[in-house]
Amino acid sequence: MSTDLANLRNIGIIAHIDAGKTTTTERMLFYTGIIHKMGEVHDGNTVMDWMEQEKERGITITSAVTTCFWENKQINIIDTPGHVDFTAEVERSLRILDGAIGIFCAVAGVEPQSETVWHQSDRYNIPRIAYINKMDRAGADFEHVVDKIRKRLTPNAHPVQLPIGKEENFEAIIDLVKMKAYYFDQETFGLKYFTKEIPAEYMENAKVARAKLLENVCEFDDELMMKYLEEEEIGEKELVAAIRKGVLTNEFVPILCGSSLKNKGVQPLLEAINNYLPSPLDVPPIKALDKDSNKEIKIYPREDDDFSALAFKVQMDKFVGKIIYVRVYSGKLKKGQKVYNQTNGKKERIARILQIHSNKRKDKEELKVGDIAALVGPKFLKTGDTITIEKNVLLDSITFPDSVISIAIEPKTKADQDLLKETLSKLEEEDPTFRVSENKDTGQTLISGMGELHLDIIIDRLKREYNLQANVGNPQVAYKETISKEVTINEEFVRELGGKGHYAKVKFKLTPLSLSQLKEGEKNIFVNSISEETIPKIYWDSIQQGVMGALMDGPLMSSPVERVKVELIDGGYNEVDSSETAFGIASAKAVSEGLRQAEAQIMEPIMLVNVITPEDFVGDVIGDLNSRRGRIENIRADVNDKQVITAEVPMSELFGYATGLRSLSQGRAVYTMEFSKYEVVPANIQDKILKRVRGY
Repeated sequence: MSTDLANLRNIGIIAHIDAGKTTTTERMLFYTGIIHKMGEVHDGNTVMDWMEQEKERGITITSAVTTCFWENKQINIIDTPGHVDFTAEVERSLRILDGAIGIFCAVAGVEPQSETVWHQSDRYNIPRIAYINKMDRAGADFEHVVDKIRKRLTPNAHPVQLPIGKEENFEAIIDLVKMKAYYFDQETFGLKYFTKEIPAEYMENAKVARAKLLENVCEFDDELMMKYLEEEEIGEKELVAAIRKGVLTNEFVPILCGSSLKNKGVQPLLEAINNYLPSPLDVPPIKALDKDSNKEIKIYPREDDDFSALAFKVQMDKFVGKIIYVRVYSGKLKKGQKVYNQTNGKKERIARILQIHSNKRKDKEELKVGDIAALVGPKFLKTGDTITIEKNVLLDSITFPDSVISIAIEPKTKADQDLLKETLSKLEEEDPTFRVSENKDTGQTLISGMGELHLDIIIDRLKREYNLQANVGNPQVAYKETISKEVTINEEFVRELGGKGHYAKVKFKLTPLSLSQLKEGEKNIFVNSISEETIPKIYWDSIQQGVMGALMDGPLMSSPVERVKVELIDGGYNEVDSSETAFGIASAKAVSEGLRQAEAQIMEPIMLVNVITPEDFVGDVIGDLNSRRGRIENIRADVNDKQVITAEVPMSELFGYATGLRSLSQGRAVYTMEFSKYEVVPANIQDKILKRVRGY
């Protein structure tokens, strides 16, 4: 089916774990006729949670893509994970989406991960709808959640619906735009729904709420403002148009409500997606770098422009091979055409184009602007790469957080050594927050990720999908290194290799940097301050490669080195013996020696920890966090006489925290944690780490 670009919605569903993302998506697919029987997360038979690990744990691990149609509009949906260990899935989805639905539990309200994903969306300026789910649950409180959304996320959020009843008495929804009540037929699992007049006992509240809605929405439409001030009747279409204006500029967030599990409220949510969330035509043009002029340009969503797309996800499939998910920003692409990878310079042919429906796929003949689909064929296309047919442009890539935890891994049999290496490489290509490295001192293979659950899933996948049995060590913190003082270092490389002389002379200045001096996603800065007369330009790339290679191997623990500015300030060459090899080696040796002289320091990952605890245990929880070198950032009241304690705590102090917290609070406190930043460890802690690593 061909869809007019104005009738296309590319949206994501974002929320804290267990807020009801997958259940809501399942209902959307059922009510739009894509599936004919609804699955349930607790039964492990939903369409979107298709991995075995997702079915067993009842959580989303990988973002799943699907497409449905509602009232002649095509809705491409990405259901994202709620667990912080899989934040990369949320990050890459938000990078390519036009709109999002934030789902909140009517009992728990704005949970820590809800805040995290909401603020991730803020970074991309994504228009959003808020949907308060689980209105049927004991303790559901619509007004309380609305208040928390306004206080913690955005003051621009306002209800466009009200619930009729709550908890076991939740029966219907009042639409403040239409001033009608929606009721849902449970015999058809909510498939049939109808409108009625608002019950008399709810009419006064509805009128007050609609007046507040009008007051806020009139700001986006001068004509509506005049009508409102003159107390004229405001029609449904006028109100919808004004709300849409506010949503598209991120100045208004409509709040809806329902119970997806009880099949109430999902069709009005689909209607709100169509009415309020943007099409590709409604969002600002995407920014790109023109590689010819080295200037920033804008790419508009036009079908007659040259093709440009961003690869945002790689998936390894045992039947199809490598599948690359892309979002198309301009032009179109036919099956069989060749594309140019602007990121790595490779030109590759597109063998197949696939329309994705969770883990099922259907062949397509072509891709058009606005599409989210998958490609088969390119071997060298990775997450964050730009592909075009002719235009020489580079789209902004995707920035992912650093991995914070590592474990050693080895195959149970020597015969599986190569297979393990090959399989880990595939998983690393799929997941940008999963890293594979080798410990220089022990020769062990290390795998690193965002948390213990993340690595558990990786090891489980090795066993199930690849039939690989592995021995794994205990989790270890993924440390980094930096320097604490500025140094200048000279290096001269004079050597005869293979009967040929090699000569290079370089001089560098190494300077420590603070995090604020680096751009987002930047680890170090290399500056070339010499002229071609000092060292010919032909050798500059080799010098930079040598520098960057040396920064991957710190002097204390062989960890990556970050927050360093390396400036090439002088050097020399020989017209006969100088070579790229010589300059690469000289640069690497110089930087390695410079790092040793610059008083290297270890940096450790700091986690942002949110503990929700009954008041009785607040003192014990704070005392325990302090004993773990934690810094208490905030304490605030939450629902049901509970307190939320926010603290920054070193990752190394959090192993076994779940057990400790359970013991402290009689099992009544819960916590979430997410990566915050890397910080230099105190001197006494650094000594302990080095003694442990060096075995003395």
